[in-house]
Amino acid sequence: MSALSTTDLTDLLAGWLPDQRWFGGKGRSVGSVAVESSAVLHKGEGRVVEHLLLRVDFEDGGSDRYQLLVGEAEGALPQRLQHALIGEAGGRTVYEAVHDADATAVLLQQIAAGGKTETVRFTAASSDIELDKPSRVMGAEQSNTSIVYGEDYILKVFRRVQPGLNPDLEITRALAEAGSPHVAPPLAWLEGEIEGETTTLGMMQCFLRGASEGWAMATASVRDLFAEGDLHADEVGGDFAGESERLGAATAEVHALMAQSLPSRTAGPEDSRATAAQLHERLEAALAVVPDLAPYADALRTTYDQVAALTEEVPVQRVHGDYHLGQVLRTQDGWVVLDFEGEPARSLAERTALMSPLRDVAGMLRSFDYAARHLLADHPGEHHLAYRATEWAERNRSAFCDGYAQAAGADPRSSAVLLRAFELDKAVYEVVYEARNRPSWLPIPLGSIERLAAEVTS
Repeated sequence: MSALSTTDLTDLLAGWLPDQRWFGGKGRSVGSVAVESSAVLHKGEGRVVEHLLLRVDFEDGGSDRYQLLVGEAEGALPQRLQHALIGEAGGRTVYEAVHDADATAVLLQQIAAGGKTETVRFTAASSDIELDKPSRVMGAEQSNTSIVYGEDYILKVFRRVQPGLNPDLEITRALAEAGSPHVAPPLAWLEGEIEGETTTLGMMQCFLRGASEGWAMATASVRDLFAEGDLHADEVGGDFAGESERLGAATAEVHALMAQSLPSRTAGPEDSRATAAQLHERLEAALAVVPDLAPYADALRTTYDQVAALTEEVPVQRVHGDYHLGQVLRTQDGWVVLDFEGEPARSLAERTALMSPLRDVAGMLRSFDYAARHLLADHPGEHHLAYRATEWAERNRSAFCDGYAQAAGADPRSSAVLLRAFELDKAVYEVVYEARNRPSWLPIPLGSIERLAAEVTS
């Protein structure tokens, strides 16, 4: 067991946690950190690695749970682990052990063996998992941490955990069982118990080596357009519209299978009024944080009131919930959708609620706007580039909807009131995020809100 006292450890973590990219309590003061459960995963060479479930209580009320692999070593860390340092206490050096190849090798061994510790159960859906794979941590994620083993497997470790089955595992498994070519089937998963409920702690899938991220492909296309002197978006060699159309079709196919494999129903006027109330509530909360939204508040409220006035029935189902170009990969066989977890900051009940699939469509449309306009932050005042960004965004948004309509048999643009409301709601979320994290990017969602609000008032 750990040679470090629990108090020393939690004091270290209270100062370290708020600086981590995946910590969801940014801007809130940590009151205390408590270890709810622990289990030794690795011991040897003067090091101990433990799996921890932490409860973080905030000074303003409320709490979150986080999952952590913590290593303790005698003396200084080797150079390869210096970047993972948490701190020192009681003569021990404490570090984040997802970066420790010895610790992550134990995780893979436990997965392959279907092992069990005091706090974690490992379940393998495949009997062909190979060991002795070097591991590395991917650096791009924010809300979770993924460990890649060789070029074969990727293990997502959920950081902020809530009691129950994680939607990422639930939906990916359901789509894989239904035969979808647009997901990477789960190979294994990790579970524990929180408040008496079986809770997903991690999920392993095949690593799609050679795949290209949608965001990287889209932004490369925008750069190609910006580099041209007088060509339009459809004339540039890096035109992305064909891929956008194929992505739209893949999205519609995923939505159709989700509706068949998971709960779905038809929502009536009462549901539309409830949806509108949620949109109003989120807007009011955002206005309190970002005063720059105020000039558009009336147009936003008008749009949400139009949702409340809907009388036609609306199909609702499980959806992705956080759909954007960073959540899709282009493989040689087509588009693959990742990360069905939804927005991690929301409660599990919110993330598993039945919603209109137009929410995902709106999320991707917002992502096309981001891909087109984020480079403009480095080119202030260059209006010809702003024009090109608008042209690129409109072309790819239209292509995505065209592909979706062809595959779904219904055009998402025909539900103009809902689609506009969900786009605006997503943009309001983005405004709050950018104000808190990337102020230089705030004009991107604000500009989109201005354009969409103009459609309402015109």
